[in-house]
Amino acid sequence: MSYDQVDIPTQGAPIRLSDTSELDIPSNPIIPIIYGDGIGSDVGPAAQKVLTAAAEATGRSIAWMRIYAGESARNRYGENLPTDTVEAIRDHRVAIKGPLTTPVGAGFRSLNVALRQQLDLYANVRPTYHIDGVPSPVKDPSAMDMVTFRENTEDVYAGIEMEAGSQKAEQVRSFIESEMGYDETMHDGPIGIGIKPITEFGTKRLVRQAIEYALENDRDSITLVHKGNIMKFTEGAFRDWGYELAAEEYSEVTLTEDELYDEYDGEAPEDKLVIKDRIADNMLQQLLTRTSQYEVIATMNLNGDYMSDAAGAQIGGLGIAPGGNFGDGLCLAEPVHGSAPKYEGEDKVNPTAMILSGRIMFEYIGWNDAGELIRDAVEETISNGEVTYDLHRQIEGGDKLATSTYADAVVDKIHELA
Repeated sequence: MSYDQVDIPTQGAPIRLSDTSELDIPSNPIIPIIYGDGIGSDVGPAAQKVLTAAAEATGRSIAWMRIYAGESARNRYGENLPTDTVEAIRDHRVAIKGPLTTPVGAGFRSLNVALRQQLDLYANVRPTYHIDGVPSPVKDPSAMDMVTFRENTEDVYAGIEMEAGSQKAEQVRSFIESEMGYDETMHDGPIGIGIKPITEFGTKRLVRQAIEYALENDRDSITLVHKGNIMKFTEGAFRDWGYELAAEEYSEVTLTEDELYDEYDGEAPEDKLVIKDRIADNMLQQLLTRTSQYEVIATMNLNGDYMSDAAGAQIGGLGIAPGGNFGDGLCLAEPVHGSAPKYEGEDKVNPTAMILSGRIMFEYIGWNDAGELIRDAVEETISNGEVTYDLHRQIEGGDKLATSTYADAVVDKIHELA
Protein backbone atom coordinates (compact mmCIF):
# COMPACT_ATOMS: atom_id res chain seq x y z
CA MET A 1 0.00 0.00 0.00
CA SER A 2 1.25 3.49 -0.80
CA TYR A 3 0.45 6.76 0.94
CA ASP A 4 1.62 10.30 0.24
CA GLN A 5 0.13 12.02 3.29
CA VAL A 6 1.25 9.88 6.24
CA ASP A 7 4.56 9.14 7.99
CA ILE A 8 5.19 5.48 7.14
CA PRO A 9 7.21 3.52 9.74
CA THR A 10 10.23 1.55 8.57
CA GLN A 11 9.36 -1.47 10.73
CA GLY A 12 6.28 -3.30 11.94
CA ALA A 13 3.57 -5.39 10.34
CA PRO A 14 -0.04 -4.45 9.56
CA ILE A 15 -2.99 -5.93 11.43
CA ARG A 16 -5.04 -8.07 9.05
CA LEU A 17 -8.59 -9.41 8.99
CA SER A 18 -8.76 -13.16 8.41
CA ASP A 19 -11.22 -15.03 6.22
CA THR A 20 -13.23 -15.76 9.39
CA SER A 21 -13.38 -12.02 10.23
CA GLU A 22 -10.91 -12.41 13.11
CA LEU A 23 -8.06 -9.93 13.57
CA ASP A 24 -4.58 -11.30 12.97
CA ILE A 25 -2.40 -9.33 15.40
CA PRO A 26 1.39 -9.38 14.96
CA SER A 27 3.67 -8.77 17.95
CA ASN A 28 4.85 -5.52 16.31
CA PRO A 29 1.74 -3.99 14.72
CA ILE A 30 1.70 -0.78 12.74
CA ILE A 31 -0.76 1.52 14.54
CA PRO A 32 -1.77 4.88 13.03
CA ILE A 33 -1.96 7.81 15.44
CA ILE A 34 -3.45 11.31 15.09
CA TYR A 35 -2.20 13.65 17.80
CA GLY A 36 -5.14 15.99 17.25
CA ASP A 37 -5.80 19.71 17.53
CA GLY A 38 -5.24 22.04 20.47
CA ILE A 39 -4.04 20.02 23.45
CA GLY A 40 -3.65 17.04 21.14
CA SER A 41 -0.08 18.25 20.57
CA ASP A 42 0.53 17.56 24.29
CA VAL A 43 -1.66 14.55 25.12
CA GLY A 44 -0.90 12.68 21.88
CA PRO A 45 2.86 12.28 22.45
CA ALA A 46 2.29 11.62 26.17
CA ALA A 47 -0.14 8.78 25.45
CA GLN A 48 2.14 7.38 22.75
CA LYS A 49 5.02 7.21 25.26
CA VAL A 50 2.90 5.34 27.83
CA LEU A 51 1.41 2.92 25.32
CA THR A 52 4.86 2.14 23.91
CA ALA A 53 6.14 1.37 27.40
CA ALA A 54 3.21 -0.93 28.22
CA ALA A 55 3.63 -2.82 24.95
CA GLU A 56 7.36 -3.30 25.50
CA ALA A 57 6.85 -4.34 29.15
CA THR A 58 4.66 -7.21 27.93
CA GLY A 59 7.07 -8.39 25.23
CA ARG A 60 5.67 -6.52 22.24
CA SER A 61 6.36 -3.37 20.24
CA ILE A 62 4.39 -0.81 18.26
CA ALA A 63 5.41 0.74 14.94
CA TRP A 64 3.63 4.09 15.10
CA MET A 65 2.35 5.57 11.85
CA ARG A 66 1.78 9.31 12.21
CA ILE A 67 -1.30 10.40 10.25
CA TYR A 68 -2.98 13.79 10.05
CA ALA A 69 -6.37 15.45 10.43
CA GLY A 70 -7.55 18.89 11.43
CA GLU A 71 -5.06 21.73 11.84
CA SER A 72 -1.98 19.57 11.30
CA ALA A 73 -3.43 18.28 8.02
CA ARG A 74 -4.36 21.79 6.87
CA ASN A 75 -0.85 23.02 7.61
CA ARG A 76 0.82 20.15 5.75
CA TYR A 77 -1.59 19.30 2.96
CA GLY A 78 -4.15 22.10 2.74
CA GLU A 79 -7.12 19.94 3.69
CA ASN A 80 -8.82 18.89 6.91
CA LEU A 81 -9.13 15.15 6.34
CA PRO A 82 -6.79 13.68 3.72
CA THR A 83 -7.92 10.54 1.95
CA ASP A 84 -4.71 8.83 3.05
CA THR A 85 -5.67 9.35 6.71
CA VAL A 86 -8.96 7.53 6.26
CA GLU A 87 -7.40 4.79 4.16
CA ALA A 88 -4.53 4.24 6.59
CA ILE A 89 -7.01 3.59 9.42
CA ARG A 90 -9.11 1.34 7.18
CA ASP A 91 -6.06 -0.63 6.00
CA HIS A 92 -4.46 -1.03 9.43
CA ARG A 93 -7.72 -1.74 11.31
CA VAL A 94 -6.71 -0.24 14.66
CA ALA A 95 -5.76 3.38 15.38
CA ILE A 96 -5.87 6.08 18.07
CA LYS A 97 -6.55 9.80 17.82
CA GLY A 98 -6.56 12.87 19.99
CA PRO A 99 -9.24 15.59 19.98
CA LEU A 100 -10.13 17.44 16.79
CA THR A 101 -11.66 20.93 16.80
CA THR A 102 -15.11 21.55 15.33
CA PRO A 103 -16.20 25.22 15.15
CA VAL A 104 -19.69 26.13 16.38
CA GLY A 105 -21.91 27.50 13.61
CA ALA A 106 -19.95 28.39 10.49
CA GLY A 107 -16.86 26.46 9.46
CA PHE A 108 -16.01 22.96 8.38
CA ARG A 109 -18.04 19.93 9.31
CA SER A 110 -17.09 17.82 12.34
CA LEU A 111 -14.04 15.74 11.49
CA ASN A 112 -14.93 13.29 14.26
CA VAL A 113 -18.32 12.65 12.66
CA ALA A 114 -16.74 12.45 9.20
CA LEU A 115 -14.26 9.78 10.34
CA ARG A 116 -17.00 7.75 12.01
CA GLN A 117 -19.23 7.88 8.97
CA GLN A 118 -16.58 7.27 6.31
CA LEU A 119 -15.21 4.27 8.22
CA ASP A 120 -18.67 3.14 9.40
CA LEU A 121 -17.53 3.18 13.03
CA TYR A 122 -21.07 2.72 14.22
CA ALA A 123 -20.48 2.05 17.93
CA ASN A 124 -18.98 4.76 20.11
CA VAL A 125 -18.05 2.92 23.32
CA ARG A 126 -17.33 4.92 26.46
CA PRO A 127 -16.45 3.02 29.65
CA THR A 128 -16.84 5.10 32.81
CA TYR A 129 -15.11 3.89 35.97
CA HIS A 130 -13.40 5.55 38.90
CA ILE A 131 -9.64 5.65 39.34
CA ASP A 132 -8.57 5.69 43.00
CA GLY A 133 -7.18 9.06 43.98
CA VAL A 134 -9.19 11.09 41.46
CA PRO A 135 -11.35 13.68 43.26
CA SER A 136 -15.05 13.48 42.46
CA PRO A 137 -18.13 15.63 43.23
CA VAL A 138 -20.12 12.58 44.41
CA LYS A 139 -19.85 10.68 47.69
CA ASP A 140 -19.16 7.25 46.19
CA PRO A 141 -17.63 7.53 42.72
CA SER A 142 -16.70 3.84 42.78
CA ALA A 143 -20.42 3.04 42.31
CA MET A 144 -20.02 4.17 38.71
CA ASP A 145 -18.82 1.30 36.54
CA MET A 146 -20.76 1.68 33.33
CA VAL A 147 -20.14 1.32 29.60
CA THR A 148 -22.11 3.45 27.15
CA PHE A 149 -22.73 2.14 23.63
CA ARG A 150 -23.66 5.18 21.56
CA GLU A 151 -24.91 4.75 17.99
CA ASN A 152 -22.41 6.71 15.95
CA THR A 153 -23.77 7.25 12.43
CA GLU A 154 -27.42 8.36 12.72
CA ASP A 155 -29.67 10.67 14.74
CA VAL A 156 -29.27 14.45 14.46
CA TYR A 157 -25.51 13.90 14.10
CA ALA A 158 -26.04 12.44 10.63
CA GLY A 159 -25.34 15.88 9.17
CA ILE A 160 -28.64 16.30 7.29
CA GLU A 161 -29.13 19.98 8.04
CA MET A 162 -30.41 22.97 6.10
CA GLU A 163 -29.30 26.48 6.99
CA ALA A 164 -31.91 29.11 7.81
CA GLY A 165 -32.69 31.21 4.74
CA SER A 166 -31.40 28.61 2.29
CA GLN A 167 -33.41 27.28 -0.64
CA LYS A 168 -33.19 23.76 0.76
CA ALA A 169 -34.62 24.82 4.11
CA GLU A 170 -37.54 26.53 2.41
CA GLN A 171 -38.15 23.54 0.16
CA VAL A 172 -38.29 21.22 3.15
CA ARG A 173 -40.54 23.64 5.06
CA SER A 174 -42.89 23.87 2.10
CA PHE A 175 -43.04 20.10 1.73
CA ILE A 176 -43.70 19.54 5.43
CA GLU A 177 -46.41 22.18 5.57
CA SER A 178 -48.20 21.64 2.25
CA GLU A 179 -47.63 17.96 1.52
CA MET A 180 -47.55 16.48 5.01
CA GLY A 181 -50.08 18.75 6.71
CA TYR A 182 -47.92 20.18 9.49
CA ASP A 183 -49.00 23.71 8.60
CA GLU A 184 -49.22 25.10 12.13
CA THR A 185 -46.08 23.59 13.60
CA MET A 186 -43.25 25.89 12.52
CA HIS A 187 -42.97 29.59 13.22
CA ASP A 188 -42.76 32.16 10.43
CA GLY A 189 -39.43 33.60 9.37
CA PRO A 190 -36.01 32.04 8.79
CA ILE A 191 -35.78 28.43 9.94
CA GLY A 192 -32.94 25.96 10.29
CA ILE A 193 -33.99 22.34 9.75
CA GLY A 194 -32.31 19.09 10.73
CA ILE A 195 -33.37 15.52 9.95
CA LYS A 196 -33.18 12.78 12.60
CA PRO A 197 -32.81 9.35 10.93
CA ILE A 198 -33.08 6.29 13.18
CA THR A 199 -33.04 2.98 11.30
CA GLU A 200 -33.78 -0.59 12.29
CA PHE A 201 -30.45 -1.64 10.79
CA GLY A 202 -28.44 0.95 12.73
CA THR A 203 -30.26 0.25 15.97
CA LYS A 204 -29.95 -3.52 15.88
CA ARG A 205 -26.25 -3.66 15.06
CA LEU A 206 -25.54 -1.23 17.93
CA VAL A 207 -27.65 -3.17 20.44
CA ARG A 208 -26.05 -6.41 19.24
CA GLN A 209 -22.62 -5.01 20.07
CA ALA A 210 -23.84 -3.96 23.53
CA ILE A 211 -25.32 -7.39 24.26
CA GLU A 212 -22.20 -9.19 23.07
CA TYR A 213 -20.07 -6.99 25.29
CA ALA A 214 -22.32 -7.58 28.31
CA LEU A 215 -22.22 -11.34 27.83
CA GLU A 216 -18.47 -11.46 27.33
CA ASN A 217 -17.79 -9.29 30.39
CA ASP A 218 -20.28 -10.83 32.84
CA ARG A 219 -22.48 -7.76 33.07
CA ASP A 220 -25.97 -8.21 34.51
CA SER A 221 -28.07 -5.72 32.54
CA ILE A 222 -28.41 -3.51 29.48
CA THR A 223 -30.50 -0.35 29.51
CA LEU A 224 -31.96 1.11 26.31
CA VAL A 225 -32.04 4.89 26.83
CA HIS A 226 -34.47 6.90 24.69
CA LYS A 227 -37.01 9.71 24.57
CA GLY A 228 -39.65 7.55 22.97
CA ASN A 229 -42.49 9.03 24.98
CA ILE A 230 -42.16 12.17 22.83
CA MET A 231 -40.30 11.05 19.67
CA LYS A 232 -42.31 7.87 19.19
CA PHE A 233 -41.27 6.98 15.64
CA THR A 234 -37.53 7.58 16.04
CA GLU A 235 -36.45 7.10 19.65
CA GLY A 236 -39.49 4.97 20.40
CA ALA A 237 -38.58 2.81 17.43
CA PHE A 238 -35.02 2.50 18.78
CA ARG A 239 -36.44 1.09 22.01
CA ASP A 240 -38.74 -1.34 20.20
CA TRP A 241 -36.06 -2.54 17.79
CA GLY A 242 -33.66 -3.05 20.70
CA TYR A 243 -36.09 -5.34 22.49
CA GLU A 244 -36.86 -7.05 19.19
CA LEU A 245 -33.20 -7.79 18.54
CA ALA A 246 -32.79 -9.28 22.01
CA ALA A 247 -35.83 -11.51 21.50
CA GLU A 248 -34.78 -12.58 17.99
CA GLU A 249 -31.12 -13.38 18.62
CA TYR A 250 -30.60 -13.73 22.37
CA SER A 251 -33.86 -15.12 23.76
CA GLU A 252 -32.09 -17.95 25.61
CA VAL A 253 -29.83 -15.62 27.60
CA THR A 254 -31.92 -12.45 28.03
CA LEU A 255 -35.12 -11.47 29.80
CA THR A 256 -37.01 -8.21 30.06
CA GLU A 257 -37.48 -6.30 33.29
CA ASP A 258 -41.16 -7.32 33.33
CA GLU A 259 -40.15 -10.97 33.05
CA LEU A 260 -37.59 -10.46 35.81
CA TYR A 261 -40.28 -9.45 38.29
CA ASP A 262 -43.12 -11.62 36.97
CA GLU A 263 -41.13 -14.86 36.78
CA TYR A 264 -38.14 -14.41 39.09
CA ASP A 265 -39.35 -12.00 41.83
CA GLY A 266 -36.71 -9.47 40.82
CA GLU A 267 -33.73 -11.82 41.24
CA ALA A 268 -32.19 -12.62 37.88
CA PRO A 269 -30.62 -16.05 37.35
CA GLU A 270 -26.86 -15.93 36.89
CA ASP A 271 -27.16 -17.06 33.27
CA LYS A 272 -29.61 -14.32 32.26
CA LEU A 273 -28.98 -10.77 31.02
CA VAL A 274 -31.74 -8.27 31.88
CA ILE A 275 -32.84 -5.91 29.10
CA LYS A 276 -34.59 -2.77 30.35
CA ASP A 277 -35.24 0.76 29.15
CA ARG A 278 -35.36 4.26 30.62
CA ILE A 279 -36.49 7.69 29.42
CA ALA A 280 -33.41 9.83 28.72
CA ASP A 281 -34.11 12.74 31.06
CA ASN A 282 -34.99 10.39 33.90
CA MET A 283 -31.86 8.40 33.19
CA LEU A 284 -29.67 11.47 33.77
CA GLN A 285 -31.20 11.65 37.24
CA GLN A 286 -30.79 7.94 37.92
CA LEU A 287 -27.11 8.08 37.05
CA LEU A 288 -26.82 10.03 40.30
CA THR A 289 -29.48 8.42 42.47
CA ARG A 290 -29.18 4.75 41.44
CA THR A 291 -25.72 4.62 39.92
CA SER A 292 -24.89 0.99 40.62
CA GLN A 293 -28.06 -0.29 38.90
CA TYR A 294 -26.72 0.56 35.43
CA GLU A 295 -23.92 -1.37 33.79
CA VAL A 296 -24.28 -1.18 30.01
CA ILE A 297 -26.17 1.58 28.21
CA ALA A 298 -27.30 1.39 24.58
CA THR A 299 -28.59 4.63 23.14
CA MET A 300 -28.63 6.98 20.19
CA ASN A 301 -26.04 9.51 19.16
CA LEU A 302 -27.13 12.69 20.95
CA ASN A 303 -28.36 10.94 24.10
CA GLY A 304 -25.08 9.04 24.28
CA ASP A 305 -23.06 12.23 24.08
CA TYR A 306 -24.97 13.81 26.95
CA MET A 307 -25.16 10.63 29.02
CA SER A 308 -21.49 9.71 28.88
CA ASP A 309 -20.37 13.27 29.68
CA ALA A 310 -22.67 13.35 32.71
CA ALA A 311 -21.34 9.97 33.82
CA GLY A 312 -17.79 11.20 33.32
CA ALA A 313 -18.40 14.08 35.73
CA GLN A 314 -19.17 11.58 38.48
CA ILE A 315 -15.77 9.92 38.23
CA GLY A 316 -13.77 13.14 38.10
CA GLY A 317 -14.32 14.75 34.71
CA LEU A 318 -13.56 14.29 31.04
CA GLY A 319 -9.82 14.59 31.55
CA ILE A 320 -9.82 10.92 32.53
CA ALA A 321 -12.72 9.64 30.38
CA PRO A 322 -11.65 7.26 27.59
CA GLY A 323 -13.54 6.14 24.50
CA GLY A 324 -13.35 4.14 21.33
CA ASN A 325 -15.19 3.89 18.01
CA PHE A 326 -15.84 0.43 16.60
CA GLY A 327 -17.00 -0.95 13.27
CA ASP A 328 -16.77 -4.43 11.84
CA GLY A 329 -13.09 -5.25 12.24
CA LEU A 330 -12.15 -1.61 12.95
CA CYS A 331 -11.22 0.34 16.08
CA LEU A 332 -10.42 4.04 16.42
CA ALA A 333 -9.73 4.88 20.07
CA GLU A 334 -10.13 8.48 21.24
CA PRO A 335 -10.59 10.45 24.48
CA VAL A 336 -14.01 11.89 25.25
CA HIS A 337 -12.77 15.44 25.88
CA GLY A 338 -12.36 18.23 23.34
CA SER A 339 -9.32 20.08 22.02
CA ALA A 340 -9.20 23.02 24.53
CA PRO A 341 -7.10 25.16 22.15
CA LYS A 342 -6.34 27.84 24.77
CA TYR A 343 -4.07 25.33 26.52
CA GLU A 344 -2.29 24.16 23.37
CA GLY A 345 1.44 23.72 23.83
CA GLU A 346 1.43 24.60 27.52
CA ASP A 347 2.36 21.05 28.60
CA LYS A 348 -0.11 21.20 31.48
CA VAL A 349 -3.29 19.27 30.63
CA ASN A 350 -4.21 15.78 31.75
CA PRO A 351 -3.40 13.05 29.20
CA THR A 352 -5.09 10.26 31.19
CA ALA A 353 -8.18 10.09 28.95
CA MET A 354 -6.08 9.43 25.85
CA ILE A 355 -3.83 6.99 27.75
CA LEU A 356 -6.86 5.00 28.92
CA SER A 357 -8.30 5.15 25.40
CA GLY A 358 -5.14 3.31 24.43
CA ARG A 359 -6.08 0.71 27.01
CA ILE A 360 -9.37 0.18 25.13
CA MET A 361 -7.40 -0.21 21.90
CA PHE A 362 -5.10 -2.77 23.54
CA GLU A 363 -8.04 -4.78 24.85
CA TYR A 364 -9.55 -4.80 21.35
CA ILE A 365 -6.43 -6.48 19.94
CA GLY A 366 -6.21 -8.92 22.83
CA TRP A 367 -3.41 -7.22 24.77
CA ASN A 368 -5.36 -7.35 28.03
CA ASP A 369 -2.23 -7.69 30.15
CA ALA A 370 -0.82 -4.48 28.69
CA GLY A 371 -4.19 -2.78 29.19
CA GLU A 372 -4.35 -3.75 32.86
CA LEU A 373 -0.76 -2.62 33.32
CA ILE A 374 -1.71 0.82 32.00
CA ARG A 375 -4.72 1.09 34.31
CA ASP A 376 -2.75 0.00 37.36
CA ALA A 377 0.14 2.36 36.57
CA VAL A 378 -2.21 5.32 36.07
CA GLU A 379 -4.03 4.53 39.32
CA GLU A 380 -0.84 4.23 41.36
CA THR A 381 0.57 7.43 39.90
CA ILE A 382 -2.55 9.43 40.75
CA SER A 383 -2.96 7.78 44.17
CA ASN A 384 0.60 8.87 44.96
CA GLY A 385 -0.44 12.47 44.31
CA GLU A 386 1.53 12.78 41.08
CA VAL A 387 -1.05 14.63 39.00
CA THR A 388 -1.55 17.35 36.44
CA TYR A 389 -2.91 20.78 37.39
CA ASP A 390 -6.61 19.90 36.96
CA LEU A 391 -6.45 17.30 39.72
CA HIS A 392 -3.78 19.02 41.80
CA ARG A 393 -6.03 22.01 42.51
CA GLN A 394 -8.63 19.63 43.97
CA ILE A 395 -6.42 17.66 46.35
CA GLU A 396 -4.28 18.47 49.36
CA GLY A 397 -0.57 18.12 48.85
CA GLY A 398 0.75 16.11 45.95
CA ASP A 399 3.03 17.08 43.11
CA LYS A 400 1.76 19.16 40.20
CA LEU A 401 3.27 17.68 37.05
CA ALA A 402 3.44 18.82 33.45
CA THR A 403 1.75 16.64 30.85
CA SER A 404 5.04 15.15 29.71
CA THR A 405 6.34 14.64 33.26
CA TYR A 406 3.12 12.90 34.26
CA ALA A 407 3.54 10.53 31.31
CA ASP A 408 7.10 9.81 32.50
CA ALA A 409 5.75 9.03 35.98
CA VAL A 410 3.23 6.57 34.55
CA VAL A 411 5.96 4.93 32.49
CA ASP A 412 8.07 4.56 35.64
CA LYS A 413 5.14 2.82 37.34
CA ILE A 414 4.75 0.50 34.36
CA HIS A 415 8.37 -0.55 34.75
CA GLU A 416 7.89 -1.10 38.49
CA LEU A 417 4.72 -3.17 38.02
CA ALA A 418 5.80 -5.23 35.01
